[in-house]
Amino acid sequence: MVLDEIKSRNKMNVPVGVSARHIHLSREHVEILFGKGYQLAKKQVLMGGQYAAAECVTIIGPKLKAIENVRVLGPERKLTQVEISATDGIRLGLSAPLRESGDLSGSAPITVAGPKGAVYLDEGCIIAVRHIHMPLGLGFKDGDIVSIKTEGERSLLFENVKIRADQSFTLEMNIDTDEANACGLKTGDTVRLMKEE
Repeated sequence: MVLDEIKSRNKMNVPVGVSARHIHLSREHVEILFGKGYQLAKKQVLMGGQYAAAECVTIIGPKLKAIENVRVLGPERKLTQVEISATDGIRLGLSAPLRESGDLSGSAPITVAGPKGAVYLDEGCIIAVRHIHMPLGLGFKDGDIVSIKTEGERSLLFENVKIRADQSFTLEMNIDTDEANACGLKTGDTVRLMKEE
């Protein structure tokens, strides 16, 4: 029944996960920030083999404005990536581009500080594009573009929402805190997939 509803492409309810600022770290940077040989501790398991680590860092903008307690997400990546909201960017005094995860070329510079050291990134700070994680076999393919409608007193239509399909994913739309606040969404709410662009 759920599969039939999903395959109709315009009657699909999608759960929401509001993504607060966070950071993905390379092995090199884990050791600089937390010490040689340090291993991240899993705090909460997320989809696709990812997890929220127990560790947090401080991110610092070019005007030395900082945001503390930024959650580290594991596992380690090849390149360090900081994901913030546009509001965070204003607070930090930087202009981060809207990008897909992993697209870091020419992105904003930022400094990351941990208990054992600090790292300056020439590039690596982005605002993540809104997207839907989806398992394979639900009638969509990786890279499809759809629109999403929210409900309630501050309902909005989100266009240009990218499908990220992989067998390891569970169904969830990821938006940042700015987008969630604009329409009154919180993690666990649902939105409706309206159409394929």
